[in-house]
Amino acid sequence: MSDVSRALEQIAEIHEQLGRSSVFRGWRPIPIASSGVVGLAAAAWASTGGLPVDPWRFTTYWLAVGTLALLVGSAEIVWHYFARANDVERARARHVVGQFMPALFAGALVTGALIRLSPALVALLPGLWALFFGVGIFATRPYSPRGTGWVALYYWSAGLALLWTAGTVDQLSPWSVGGTFGAGQLLTAVFLYLSLERPSWRRS
Repeated sequence: MSDVSRALEQIAEIHEQLGRSSVFRGWRPIPIASSGVVGLAAAAWASTGGLPVDPWRFTTYWLAVGTLALLVGSAEIVWHYFARANDVERARARHVVGQFMPALFAGALVTGALIRLSPALVALLPGLWALFFGVGIFATRPYSPRGTGWVALYYWSAGLALLWTAGTVDQLSPWSVGGTFGAGQLLTAVFLYLSLERPSWRRS
């Protein structure tokens, strides 16, 4: 029985090592947290009157902020991809990013369609953006560290709440976008740290 127990323990260790090797480690807490700070800072600036409540300006502003935050959050991946990654790591990075991108493209297409139909529909965008972002995170869940499923659930819950409470365009709040995504990225950074960078002796 002792031999069987040791064999089972070795099999469990092998499975654990294989699971760890399949996790994409390109996402890093500091860049992700920095992208959250970008969203919060943009919301704080806009809430002081720096951004007039106008459908076109609101949409353009947050698309620009989102692009900047995406670049900040992905900086580590881009740098590692071109500077240090081997062929296997580059293939994994392309695969994981490829899983995430369709949700972003879908969000961009829906944004354009809603603006074209009616500027009044811009009030639905904060909730839809959160839902699409959550879909993108969930699509990468098989290759992401533990806890990302909770992050996706956060974005889905926030998106549903924003859609449920959506009012008119004049009632648009910068915090509906910047606050939602800023908090979500900070939450993501916490899970990344706990899963990837916290010393192993503290995980037990």
